[in-house]
Amino acid sequence: MIIDVSSQIPFPRSLVYATFRDNVVDLVPYVPSIKNLQLKSRVEKPEQVECVYILRGVGEIPSLLKPWLNEDLLTWTEYDVWKASNFTLEWRIRTHAFTEAVHWAGINSFFEQGNTTLVKSRCELKIDHKALKNIPFIMRSQVAQLAEHYLAKQSEPSLSLMSEGVRRYLSQANRQ
Repeated sequence: MIIDVSSQIPFPRSLVYATFRDNVVDLVPYVPSIKNLQLKSRVEKPEQVECVYILRGVGEIPSLLKPWLNEDLLTWTEYDVWKASNFTLEWRIRTHAFTEAVHWAGINSFFEQGNTTLVKSRCELKIDHKALKNIPFIMRSQVAQLAEHYLAKQSEPSLSLMSEGVRRYLSQANRQ
């Protein structure tokens, strides 16, 4: 499943990019679907910044998934690579449930449009039903599709809300 979200933020690209990269923990209050975000590591290299985060989401797990899943479905590790030379963020997520079955990765691109920034987030989310070992074979395909749709439904608004959080965060900083 491809998830494609674009957001316009009325601030210069370099400021928007730096805010996403350096202040993401401060943005959590603006994204209700994220309960907690913790920076585990940050490595600054000449050409890029690499960050690892542990995130815990908020949401109701669909009843069909409850026999096999717990809140681990809502917890994941995110691996980010920020490349300032082309204003991109390449990321991948390792879920804490069905780790071997879930492929979730994307790229966020930051485009300058005058004095505003267009943020394009594009990612792919796939769940390999064959890798869902603890689920009866006959149910795997249905469970994979349901989990994929559930995670995508959580992800799309979060990407938009994160951009809205950056806008609000920068607006408040400008007023001070």
